[in-house]
Parts: sequence; C-alpha cells; structure tokens
Amino acid sequence: MKDYYEILNVSRDASQDEIKASFRKLAKKYHPDLNPNDKEAEKKFKEINEAYEVLGDPEKRKRYDMFGESGVNGQGGFNSDFTGFGDIFDDIFDIFGGFGRATSGTRKQGPVRGADLRYDLELDFNEAVFGVEKEIQVRKSETCSNCQGSGVKPGSSKETCSKCHGTGEVRYAHQTAFGQFVRVATCDACNGTGEIIKEKCPVCKGSGKEVKRKKIKVKIPAGVNNGSIISVRGEGEAGIRGGSPGDLYVYITVKEHEIFKRKGNNIYFTVPISFVDAALGAEIEIPTLEGKIKYTIPEGTQTGTEFRLKNMGVPNVKGLGRGDLYFKVVVQVPRNLTERQKELLREFGKEMGREHKEGRKGFFGKMKDAFGG
Repeated sequence: MKDYYEILNVSRDASQDEIKASFRKLAKKYHPDLNPNDKEAEKKFKEINEAYEVLGDPEKRKRYDMFGESGVNGQGGFNSDFTGFGDIFDDIFDIFGGFGRATSGTRKQGPVRGADLRYDLELDFNEAVFGVEKEIQVRKSETCSNCQGSGVKPGSSKETCSKCHGTGEVRYAHQTAFGQFVRVATCDACNGTGEIIKEKCPVCKGSGKEVKRKKIKVKIPAGVNNGSIISVRGEGEAGIRGGSPGDLYVYITVKEHEIFKRKGNNIYFTVPISFVDAALGAEIEIPTLEGKIKYTIPEGTQTGTEFRLKNMGVPNVKGLGRGDLYFKVVVQVPRNLTERQKELLREFGKEMGREHKEGRKGFFGKMKDAFGG
C-alpha cells in the first residue's frame, strides 16, 4: 500500500496549504522537463501527482484516511471518470510559468525592456545642500549602431525558423498515467524568436547590442542626502527585440562636513566663546551654509545655550522651504592666567559675594571628612 503522506513528505495532520506547498516543491524538483531522460524522476513525478490528487481533495483525503487506496479507487480516483486533474495542472502551470498543456496560438517572443542600472555617486557636503550637475561615465549595452538592433549583418535578412515554423515554441507529448501530457517549450533553435539569423552582424555577433562607455550628465537637486536616489530615464541597458531601454538609478552618499552636522534639513554645530563674551554679551562671527555672518549673543549667556536661525538650513529636496540652523555656545574657561588676571578674578568674586579661598576643599574632600577615611 502506498503512503501518500510519505510520498509528499508531510505529516498526517498537515493542513491543505502545507500539502499544496510540498506538492509544488516536489513537482518542480522531479518534473520531466527539468530531468530529461531520467526514468526515476518521471516515476517519482507520477507518484507525487497521484498522491496530491487524493490528499489535495478534502473528501478523497477523508476516504483515504479511513479506507486507504481502496477508498479512492473507483471513486473518481484515477479512472476515466476523473474530473479533478485540472487543479493539479494549474499548480504545475504556476510552477513552470505557464507551460504544461497544449495551448492555441503562438508564443513568439515580443519586445523586452532593458535592465536597470545602478551608479554610486559621492558628493561633497555643499554639493548635496545646494545641488549640482555631475558628469558620470557608465559602461552599458546600447542598441548596435551597425545593425540597429536587428542582429543581422547589413544587407542580409532573417529566416523563419524551420524547427518551430515561426511560432517560437515546440511541443513534446509525454504519455503519463493520466493520459497524454503535452509540454510546450521555447524553441531552442531560435530562442523563441521564430526567426533564424544566417549572417550575424559582425559588430554585435547577432545580439543586437554593443557595450559602450557613455558619459551622462546628472542633475542633482538641492537637499539630497545619504540614500537619496536619482533616476535617469532611458539610460539603462538596451531593450531586446525593440523593447525600451531600462533606467539608470544614481545612489547618493554625502561626505561629512568638518563643522556642520546635518539632521534631516536642519544644521547643527558648536561655537566656542570666551568667558568675557558670555558674561557681557558680544557680537560674534558664526559660519553658515552661505558664509560667515555676525550674531549678537546676550549678556549672561550660559554654556550649552542653543540659538536658532530660521530658514538657514538645508533646502527641502522637493522645493518646500528650508530647514533651520542651530548653533550651541560653549564657554571656554581661561587657562595659564597671569597674577594680575587672577587678582582681577578674585576681586570679581568678592563683588559677587563669592570670595575665592585658596585650597578650599572641593566636593570629594568634604565627602572624605564626612564619612571618614
């Protein structure tokens, strides 16, 4: 007695989806088209289809679980009354892209669009911010300039394929347990074109395409950032049999700036200022994307204070305004003071009610006194 569950590599409590998935995998593995002249594969393929015809039908599966093979033989299993084989063929069509049963009409291959290309482009920070036009060089296939893509030597012509008679497909009949099975495949003599080139173009060797290096100008809009992609229509690989060319996709990476940090469309950076400027307020010079400008900070500015300049950040890549510019001030504590400078600071401390005491214990000294040790 055949164990259909074992044949399909599924457990007895497998769901219908699991059974179907296993069938599709095994049918593809052992299909005669992928295993020509392999009798074992053909035998296995028949067993797989026989098992799926039963387990793939909930009613037949139920009878099989109860009575074994006798429960499905003579009940629409594999005799002349069989009506459910279409589903199996439909699954095979899904696996092999549509061939399997004889079909009417021709399958002569038509135009095919060319493949897309990728180019990685690195930009300077300012180029990304303000936009730029770059000239890049791409190695790609283009329509042959000698034969205009026909693949035929100029002055010659194509002939109808004698094997498929111009249909682009050939048919093979297989006798199976279910009757005759007709396989329709692409003609291997003409590769599905229905035509044979007797005299090939000497430049492209019959492919209709030639590889060239082409210089292409790419306009980079203002505001692009790492990961931005610029598409250039029609600059990909050449199409086949008159198909349109693919597209070129330019992937952007941006070099870091030595001062500015970008987050979205906003710009951030840090400006050091002196203790005196922070205390008294001052007009300082700060960098921006357009150059240096004067900015007045108020007296009493604390270290870490952040200031904002609206609409002075990066332009929106879609043309919708600009981001902002933020700069944070960091107060620099003077070092290597002269005695006169130190005396002035002591006097300043007295005026502020914070007289400076040399050798005054700091936090850790006080903590040591408090806890001992």
